[in-house]
Amino acid sequence: MSDQQLQQGPIHAIHVELGATFAPFGGWEMPVSYAGTVAEHTAVRENVGLFDVSHLGKALVAGPDAAKFVNSTLTNDLSKIGPGKAQYTLCCTESGGVVDDLIVYYVSDDELFLVPNAANTAAVVAALAKVAPAGVTVTDQHRDHAVFAVQGPKSADILTGLGLPTEIEYMAFVDAEWNGVPVRVCRSGYSGERGFELLPRWADADPLFRALVSAVQAVGGQVAGLGARDTLRTEMGYPLHGHELSTSISPLQARCGWAVGWKKPEFWGRDALLAEKESGPARRLWGLRALDRGVLRQDQTVLRDGERVGVTTSGTFSPTLKVGIALALIDSAAGLSAGDEVAVDVRGRSLRAELVVPPFVEDHTK
Repeated sequence: MSDQQLQQGPIHAIHVELGATFAPFGGWEMPVSYAGTVAEHTAVRENVGLFDVSHLGKALVAGPDAAKFVNSTLTNDLSKIGPGKAQYTLCCTESGGVVDDLIVYYVSDDELFLVPNAANTAAVVAALAKVAPAGVTVTDQHRDHAVFAVQGPKSADILTGLGLPTEIEYMAFVDAEWNGVPVRVCRSGYSGERGFELLPRWADADPLFRALVSAVQAVGGQVAGLGARDTLRTEMGYPLHGHELSTSISPLQARCGWAVGWKKPEFWGRDALLAEKESGPARRLWGLRALDRGVLRQDQTVLRDGERVGVTTSGTFSPTLKVGIALALIDSAAGLSAGDEVAVDVRGRSLRAELVVPPFVEDHTK
């Protein structure tokens, strides 16, 4: 997709004002950084960071027993939650691959709000619409809502200062108002820190984001871009579709089996995933922590005693740990376990690393 075809979010002008650098991501022109990725990453871990992730998809599934319908398609079990709760889930192929991972907001038995990844929204909407029962509609609302993430130890202080609710359980949401306009507030995020995601209407995004910027900067926090979002999620071992999840990488391989309702009688890919669970996945996602100086990247070969045992799916320098880290799919037949040493081929140089069960850092989300 050329730069001329890249889509822009509702507050692109604010990112320009803030001096953001931009890059294409999922068909959108996204802010990568403002003050620098390390500074923004550190702000989230120690203070507070503000992200504009309005590129994420949005879709509405509505009609009689909409929840029952969606529960028969996506992997996780919606019967475990109810109105006012959100759930991480997966849209799989019949062969067990992952079309997308997404968040489902359970508004009522007859209304679900979905937040898929930007590049996969159309595919998820089309798959659901194709099999939706009479009376149930699946509507792409990609440009109806913005999404802002306030993440970090001081995130609740920021929302409280703006009169928004914060006494919310993890993965629960409330529909609130700010300056007379509706905004959905969810206790969720993609950073590993305590945080919130705000969903105002697309048309109302500008004034809310400006207020958030002022509040975050007033306490020494940072507006953060895609660079910090990636280093934060890699430290947590969170999968990114197209890297740790894809139509050729199953939930079990990506350590996302916890997001599968194994006892449900029906969901897309159920038979294939049950068979894989029974036999054990042929490969599995591991963390790699560099023992030598160097930065790990995606698509690097992982070796054990000179034999190929896997490939990296994501890699970066960890601003928290001050070492190179990566996520990698490792062959189960290699028989490796946590603490084992492997080598990563970094442009012809062998870099030593140890296997780690993600996350690399402590989880503060809850």
